[in-house]
This record gives sequence, C-alpha cells and structure tokens, in this order.
Amino acid sequence: MADADTNAESSQNDMTAEETAPAAAPRRRWLRALLMFGVPAFAVLVVGFFWLTSGRYVSTDNAAVAQDKVAVSADVAGRIVEVAVKENDRVKAGDLLFRIDPEPYRIAVNKAKTALADAQVSLRTLRTSYAGTDADIQAARDQMVAARQDYDRQSELMRKGFTTRARLESAEHAVEQARAAYQRAQASANEARSRLATGSAVPGENPDIAAARVDLEQAQLNLTRTEVRAPVNGVVSQADRLQVGQQMMTGLPAVTIVADGASWIEANFKETDLDHMRVGQPATVKFDAYPEIELRGHVASIGALTGSESSVLPAQNANGNWVKVTQRVPVRIALDEESPRPLIAGISAEVTVDVR
Repeated sequence: MADADTNAESSQNDMTAEETAPAAAPRRRWLRALLMFGVPAFAVLVVGFFWLTSGRYVSTDNAAVAQDKVAVSADVAGRIVEVAVKENDRVKAGDLLFRIDPEPYRIAVNKAKTALADAQVSLRTLRTSYAGTDADIQAARDQMVAARQDYDRQSELMRKGFTTRARLESAEHAVEQARAAYQRAQASANEARSRLATGSAVPGENPDIAAARVDLEQAQLNLTRTEVRAPVNGVVSQADRLQVGQQMMTGLPAVTIVADGASWIEANFKETDLDHMRVGQPATVKFDAYPEIELRGHVASIGALTGSESSVLPAQNANGNWVKVTQRVPVRIALDEESPRPLIAGISAEVTVDVR
C-alpha cells in the first residue's frame, strides 16, 4: 500500500515539472534579451546625457547672501542719554535710535538767538546814525561857510589896515578846521552807508544779520541732530555699542541697520569657470540654511577684481616668488523670485549657472 502511494506522488511531481518547464523558458529568454539590449541602451543614454550636458553648468559653494547694510553714526558729538532700540529690533525710517545730551546744543541755540538780536539792535542803531549824518554834514557845511565869510572879512580889514595879522591867521585856521569837519562828516556818512549796504550773495539783507541768522540755523540743526533716527527700514544690528553714558564721537559708526529690500547672492567663481559666463545667464540658488528651497536667478554682473586684488593686502609677486593659485572672481547673482523664508545676510549658498 505504501509503495503505491509513493509511486503516485512521484508521478504527480513529474507532471508538475513538465508543466512549469515551458513557462520558465520564455522568462529566461526575456531576461536575457533585457540584459543584452537594455543595459547597453541605458549606458548609451547615460553617456549621451553627460556628453550633452558636459560643460553646460558651472557651480560654486563659495557664495553667500548679501544685503544693503547702513552704518548709522552721529552728526554731533556728545554723551548718550537714551537708547531706544535693541539688537534685532525692526525699525522704520524716522524711528528714534538713540539720543545725545541736548543741553549744550540748547545753550548754543540761545546764544545764537542773542547774537541775532544784538545784530538787529546794531542795525537799527546804524540806521539811526546814518539818518543823522545829513544834519552833521549840513552843520559842517554851514560852519565852513561862516568860517570862510569871516576869513574874507578879516582879509578885507587887513587890506585896509583895520585888523591884525593874528586875527587873519586865526580866521584862516578856522576855515581849515571847518573844512576838515565837513570832510569828516561826509566820511562818517559814507561809512554808515557802506555798513548798511547788502552784498550780492545775500541781496536785501544786512551781512551781520545774515551771519547771525546762519549761526542760529546751524545751532538749531545741531540740536535736532541730537536725536539720531533710522534712515531706512530694516533690522537693527550691532546695537551693543549703544550704551547710556557713552561719549559719542562725530562720524563714528554707532549701530548698523540691515536694510529691507532686495537681497542678492555674492558668488565667488573660479577664474576657469568664467570662459562662457555672461551677464543674464540663468542660475539656480540653494541655501545651506534652507535645504528645501531652490530659487531662480540670473547673472547680474561679473566683478572687475579678483578676491585677492580687492583684499586689504593684495599679493605682490613682482619679486619672482610666484606660486600659481586659481583665483576667485566675485559674481553677483540677482534673485528672480522671493524666498518663502527670510534671507539672512551672510548665510551660505550654492549657485549653479547655465552657461549655455
């Protein structure tokens, strides 16, 4: 009985092998055909792709985001009495950044106002004096005429022998004194007229008044400059230099504002990559800080100096101590679309330019 069961199982296995053998043969033939033709075709496609795209793209990871940065300094010197911003605060143009002690400049304004008032009083006094010069001239003229008449009378009496030589000489001296007084009166009138005159630079205004008015305007301007305000919209940076009580010097950068607006990429390409690079060629930009973001842009400009030439201490190879180093040239990449994430000045980027 056992032998019969064994024979039946053997017969069934033989029938199953005979049925699967014809099905496996076509599968092996199809796999053989795929290996023979598919793999070479794929290799040809890969080689063709690299051949077609070879030299089409140049890229660099020596790139960073750049933005306009405004260094704000004080136009007047003084002690800081108030600081209105902190690091990374967002400000608008006109917002107060810090205030310098205004008291010395208020005193200067009051002093300039006093000087202007003094010049106005002096001008009124001068006008009054000039108005009286006509009477002085007329009086001197009358005195000169009277002295001349007395001299003529003494001369006639001297001719007739009714007077003395001393009286005649005294009358002659009186004529000379009267003439000198008349000339002094005319000179005083001319001087007063000249001081009342106006120059061509400030027509219609007395020079002393104009000078005092300008001093007052300068003092008032300096007073307004004690309040240092943001020149642009942006984000405050390096605000730690602002401390109450610190003495601020004129022109010394006190705080930096990273201005809002367009950002660009400052990419440093190897000089060997610039052969086919032209302004206007498309580019793509990726950021180390935002790996998921890829922005489109284009070549805006190609630098005129290499990085070594624009450094503080450029290399000097005139003495023959020469080691050839591939130079880097700054290329500005303008972004054609806005980033969904804020771009921070200085973050690293990778730039690829399609030079064909």
